[in-house]
Amino acid sequence: MSQLHLHLLSDSTGETLEVVAKACLAQFDGVDVLRHFWPMVRSEGHLDRVLDDIERRPGLVLYTLVNSNIRRELERKCRRRGIHAVSALDPVVDALSAVLGQQAKARPGRQHALDAAYFARVDAIQFSIAHDDGVGAENWEEADILLAGVSRTSKTPTSIYLANRGYKVANLPLVPESPPPPSLFALQHPLVVGLTTGTDRLIQIRRNRLLSLNQTAETDYVDLDAVNAELAFARRIFADNGWPVIDVTRRSIEETAFAIVKLCEQREYSEV
Repeated sequence: MSQLHLHLLSDSTGETLEVVAKACLAQFDGVDVLRHFWPMVRSEGHLDRVLDDIERRPGLVLYTLVNSNIRRELERKCRRRGIHAVSALDPVVDALSAVLGQQAKARPGRQHALDAAYFARVDAIQFSIAHDDGVGAENWEEADILLAGVSRTSKTPTSIYLANRGYKVANLPLVPESPPPPSLFALQHPLVVGLTTGTDRLIQIRRNRLLSLNQTAETDYVDLDAVNAELAFARRIFADNGWPVIDVTRRSIEETAFAIVKLCEQREYSEV
């Protein structure tokens, strides 16, 4: 198996490069790809530090750079060091320029907007991690979404996936022996969504979880009657408060998150 050091260099977050690289690499078999991310490269000094590291681990440099001076410096210094560098977007931009009859322009304003979106996602991820598993109830009103459900209904991974989309998400486990705080039922800003699942599927997931922790598999946590009682407790709370409910039994994390985003969009539309 051949090995490739792939350096993704950008003056922004590098998300475009990651998508392009993934799509292109899917066309090749038997390649061990080591990805190196170099985001926010916006000065010659930063570029030189990056190139020093790239020279120690030579491979292919894939880049997106708006600043023409930094771009020229990258190309010049890569040639001088014998490093192969390719602009990921040039062929598309050139084709658009020819078809539209316009000269392509760098748009710093749009670049700044992308940066703002990036930092908003970082903020959302930090919020979601800090408000996992019922923590930080005093800040729930700041959330965009609050996910509620019994244990092992994919609340945490769904929260993190949504956070990567820029949503601040809190999540809360519903436990019959420990009712949720009254503040949950007074929330105004967050969209509260109930997550549920089938009994058999939930018991299977919980048994696997116990096995992975080397714990006994015969507890109320996986008892059929106890699990049914938990799910019924959660469903009553959802129904009593009129919260939308998503059954995650046959859904991937991505599918669940997409359904929640649609609920958010419908809510925003109804409020306009």
